[in-house]
Amino acid sequence: MSADADLIIIGGGLIGSALAWGAARRGADVALLDEGDIAHRASRGNFGLVWMQGKGLGHPDYMHWSIRAGRLWPEFSAVLQRETGIDIGWRGGGGLHFCCSEAEMAARRTLIARSRAEAAAIRIELLDREALRELAPGIGPGVCGASLSDLDGEANPLFTLRALQGGFQQHGGRLVVNFTAREIRHAPRRGYAVRDAGGNEVRGRRLVIAAGLGANELARQIGITAGLRPERGQIVVTDRIAPFLRHPTSVIRQTREGTVLLGSSHEDAGFSTGTDVDTIAGLCLAGVRLFPALRSARLLRSWGSLRIMSPDGLPIYEEAPEMPGAFLVTCHSGVTLASLHALELGPALAEGHLGSAPPSMRSARFALQPS
Repeated sequence: MSADADLIIIGGGLIGSALAWGAARRGADVALLDEGDIAHRASRGNFGLVWMQGKGLGHPDYMHWSIRAGRLWPEFSAVLQRETGIDIGWRGGGGLHFCCSEAEMAARRTLIARSRAEAAAIRIELLDREALRELAPGIGPGVCGASLSDLDGEANPLFTLRALQGGFQQHGGRLVVNFTAREIRHAPRRGYAVRDAGGNEVRGRRLVIAAGLGANELARQIGITAGLRPERGQIVVTDRIAPFLRHPTSVIRQTREGTVLLGSSHEDAGFSTGTDVDTIAGLCLAGVRLFPALRSARLLRSWGSLRIMSPDGLPIYEEAPEMPGAFLVTCHSGVTLASLHALELGPALAEGHLGSAPPSMRSARFALQPS
C-alpha cells in the first residue's frame, strides 16, 4: 500500500481545515477529505465568538489551552489575511457577559475569583451599570452590569473556513471534496487507507479524524470510543441597523455589516437542525430586554445548527493506542481554538505527534467518570 500523502485529515470543517493548513505550512503533503455540504457544518451556524470567560472552569488544562488560543488569534488572523487576502473579520478588544440581577452579578464575581485562582493569565473585570453604559449606551433598564474579558473577540466563521481551505491549497494541500469516509484500514509500518461508500480510496502515512459528529464510528475503527453527541443551537439574525455594539457578547453581537445575531439555545434535539417559534421568540425577547432599540429591527432569518459535544463537553486529543500515527481531534470550540489548531497542533501532527495538547484531554478520562 503506497501512500498518496504524508497525512490524511478526515473532515473539512473548521477543525480539520485548521489542522490541514497548519500541517501544509510545515511542509507536509496533506490530503483533506471533505464530505461537502451534506455535512453538519458547525461553521454554518456558529455564533463566531472567540470566548474565554468561564471556559474550562474547574478544568485548568482546558482553561490554559483556551487562553493560549486567545493570545494566538491576532497572529493567526494576520497570517491568514497575508497569505490569502481574506479578512476573516477578527475583532478583539474584549467581550461582554451581561447580568440582569444582583444574583447574576454575585455569580459573576464568584466566576471571576475562580478564574483568577485557576488561571492568573486571564483578566476579567466586572463592570457596574454606569461603567457598562460607556461601552454600550443603549442597554436596557434591567441590565445591572457585565463582565469584560480582555481576550474575548469575534470572527466570521465562514470567512475563516474559506481562508483556511484556500490557504491550505496554496501550500500544496489536496482538497478531496464530496468524500464521505466509511472505512479505515491500517497496514502496520505502511500507513492508512480511507475508503468512501463508492469504493474510492485515499492512502497516507498518518491519519487524523476531525469529522465532527461523524467521528464516532470512524474513531471506533482505530480503537477510540469518543461518545460524541449533537446539541442544537438556534440563532436569529436581523436586518442591518446603525452600529450600537462594539463588543461581542455571549448572547448578542453586531457584525461589521450591521446585522445583529441573537443566540443561542442549547437543545437536545438529536440531529435536527430545525427551528421553532418558541425558541426564536425567546431569543428576540432576550435581545430586546438587553437593548430596547432592537424592537424596531426586522427579523430576517433564523437557523439551527449542531454543536459537537463530548461526554464532559471538553475536547478530545488522542493518538490511537494500538495504531500509531492515527489521531482523533474534536471539540465544540472550533472558532476559539482555531488559532491553536492551525499554528501549533497542525504542525505537530505533520511530525506525527500531538505537541502540547493536554494529556488530560484523552478519552480515557471518560472511563473514570461515574456511570
